[in-house]
Amino acid sequence: MPPMPPMPPKPLPDRPLARRSVLAGLVGATALTALGSSPAWAGARRHRAEDPATVVARAFPAAEPERLRLATTYRGSDFIPTGHYAPAGATVTVRVDPVDGILPTLHVGTYDNHPDDPNLTAPRAVTLTAGVNTFTDAYGGPLHLRLAGDGERAIVTFLSGAVRMPTFTLDSTTEGEFQDQLDTLTDSLYVELVSPHALVTVTRASFLPYRGEDHTALMRIFEQVIDSHAAVAGLDGSSPLHRRKAGPYQFSEVPKVPTGVGAYATHYYNAFPPAYMDRLLTVGGLSTRGWGLYHELGHLHQQFAYRPAGLTEVSVNIYSLAAQRVLGQTSNLLTVNASTGLNYFQTALPKLGTDGLSFASSFGAYEKLVSLRQLELAFGTDIWPKLHRLIRVENPQSDWATQDALRWTTFAVCTSRVTGYDLSDFYLDKWAYPIDADGVAALAALGLPEPPVDPSTLSD
Repeated sequence: MPPMPPMPPKPLPDRPLARRSVLAGLVGATALTALGSSPAWAGARRHRAEDPATVVARAFPAAEPERLRLATTYRGSDFIPTGHYAPAGATVTVRVDPVDGILPTLHVGTYDNHPDDPNLTAPRAVTLTAGVNTFTDAYGGPLHLRLAGDGERAIVTFLSGAVRMPTFTLDSTTEGEFQDQLDTLTDSLYVELVSPHALVTVTRASFLPYRGEDHTALMRIFEQVIDSHAAVAGLDGSSPLHRRKAGPYQFSEVPKVPTGVGAYATHYYNAFPPAYMDRLLTVGGLSTRGWGLYHELGHLHQQFAYRPAGLTEVSVNIYSLAAQRVLGQTSNLLTVNASTGLNYFQTALPKLGTDGLSFASSFGAYEKLVSLRQLELAFGTDIWPKLHRLIRVENPQSDWATQDALRWTTFAVCTSRVTGYDLSDFYLDKWAYPIDADGVAALAALGLPEPPVDPSTLSD
């Protein structure tokens, strides 16, 4: 199929297109400035304010323009942490100085804070004006700013009503300072951990059992994991199109997840229930048992153009496998089933090319992932950065409801293009991917040679 011409991007609705991407059980305070990519973080880290009630925020691109640039399914976070918390019903007064002419918006609370109250599905926005602003929020919660722009500054000073929230900032807050905050800033019901690309927002009650962790080490692991995902996504800074996402990724505690779900991803954040805190908040847990977080963060990097429904919970794990490699873990694909004594390569490969095979129904989730790992083994892990960059450049479009088949075709065609080989036999004959007649024709039209090694024979 020839390259698709760029089309005007279509914005997404405020909530997920069809449903949240979820991890099922099987698949495994000092004032702050705006956070973003590493250069933005370095440029934004201000001299520590003498008054901890003052936040100097620096603008960066908003979540939706960033989603369109990156061609991802979901928006990432564009929150700026403030290190402050609004008690429920408190009258909060802030002073705003729009130094460079643009005004921030203040947001109260977290996403999906209570599954049964529609008022608590999203933070409440407070429109700010220059000068003194006063507001009351019946529910209260952590306070964050949004400031869309390109480096412009705004100063927000919390005059009364809000309280400081215990906040650990990598390479800024010492462990001793943070522990003192935990002991003294007890009016805040939340705690936050901040690094250049991560914003972890959890309740105080869930955090305290893990307060003894090394939080510098923990946040460096968050950075490693996020860096591994950025590498898979080809966010190498080689051009403005391929720079890292502006703003942090937010990892938030939620009180409840849907039945059968361990965690989930949606616009703006990844959500984790209290039962996941032993992995979210511990060095050992995140570095050795964090597949759920690697998986959910992967959803915020998935590009929509080649994300058919049948690959959503499979291709997301190319990022999870990359995180495992960076952290020195054994691949989940090599997990041995106690009842069979076989790993996922060993159970999947005998099925390939057999009569009546169906990618959708003949394989389990990890077995399907074997097909993508085989592509890495045959052509190198660089196929994924190349694929992501190709999609950002060409910007192919499809309709969410009606063009799932087109996304299967886009995946098969574009991976063939970045490898330089005809992958028809691999996808159609060996793995029985559901590629329709148009897709088969598009693959044939590429006129590429057969690969020198059959990827379907490879295993770790």
